[in-house]
Amino acid sequence: MSGTFSVIHRDASCSARLGSLETPHGVIETPIFMPVGTNATVKAMTPEDLRAVNAQIILSNTYHLYLRPGHKLVERMGGLHRFMNWDRPILTDSGGFQVFSLGELRKISEEGVRFQSHIDGSRHMLTPELAIQIQEALGADIIMCFDECPPATAEYEYVSRSLELTARWARRCKDAHGREGQQLFGIIQGGMHYDLRARSIHDICSIGFDGYALGGLSVGEEKEQMYGVMECCAPLLPQESPRYIMGIGAPEDLIEAVWHGYDMFDCVMPTRNARNGMLFSSQGRINIKAKMYEDDDGPLDPACSCMVCRNYSRAYLRHLYRAGEILASQLNTHHNLHYYLDLMRQARQAIRENRFDEFRRQFINSTKNREMKEDV
Repeated sequence: MSGTFSVIHRDASCSARLGSLETPHGVIETPIFMPVGTNATVKAMTPEDLRAVNAQIILSNTYHLYLRPGHKLVERMGGLHRFMNWDRPILTDSGGFQVFSLGELRKISEEGVRFQSHIDGSRHMLTPELAIQIQEALGADIIMCFDECPPATAEYEYVSRSLELTARWARRCKDAHGREGQQLFGIIQGGMHYDLRARSIHDICSIGFDGYALGGLSVGEEKEQMYGVMECCAPLLPQESPRYIMGIGAPEDLIEAVWHGYDMFDCVMPTRNARNGMLFSSQGRINIKAKMYEDDDGPLDPACSCMVCRNYSRAYLRHLYRAGEILASQLNTHHNLHYYLDLMRQARQAIRENRFDEFRRQFINSTKNREMKEDV
């Protein structure tokens, strides 16, 4: 096993916990949100901007970097950290979800997945061994096993066969992995079926990994289903290993996951929403495109301490967006990522003070109240 994860405090009021995850590029305090930098960049953010919002770790994508510019080129450039000028930890996903999303452009077999590039239509075969080879070349601190991610609507028998394939691929990934200092996480599948999730946890944990991730969530299921899977899996996962839920991103979902004892999260929601003019705030979601902000001289969020809220008005942010200015994406993304990372900071503080259960209740109630006002 590589790296060290320690649970440094458990909240007395619930299952939330503070953790410390050591990597070659720094120690990560958990729970933590990881901004998504698919193509070796978090859209509209420089590495300096990411440090300014205190991003401890970012995520990049194996599938995309394999296709362009190519993992061998990145390796020749000194690895992903040097290539993109980022000196803090990086996690790379295995490409399994991206291949899943290709639909008819891919064919799954025991060997791996044959697929067509979404860029130029070229044909490729991604195997567990190649997924590991790519991620080792990229040089990420934490890498993921190659898995199959079935849709939320998949039949029980399909999901059962799928998680067995994922377990066999996970074994191949572990056998192929040899880079020192690089942590390898296994992925739990099983859809919305609790018995299959339990079986997947048993299979993956019996192989043994540095950390464990829940895959196959935020793929079209209802929130109640997502929360149910979180709840059923948490007590079955190793207590002293980091727990990562892949791809969930609504703030209320992160808070729910922390309450159940999960540690790491990623999603494109804050960055994608920023580019579409949807901003997160202590007062609820703000559609900065709305005419009501045309002459609003106030800050985006009076309770926020980020650079954007300290220096720019809602009227200016609306103007930038409607004018199609690049600065709109930059400022909006800066604010949204600050909101997410500060939410995790507040969560860690609440856990440290044994009041996360109360913090969660207040956050959920304020979210419901904001939604009711928006519906009126």
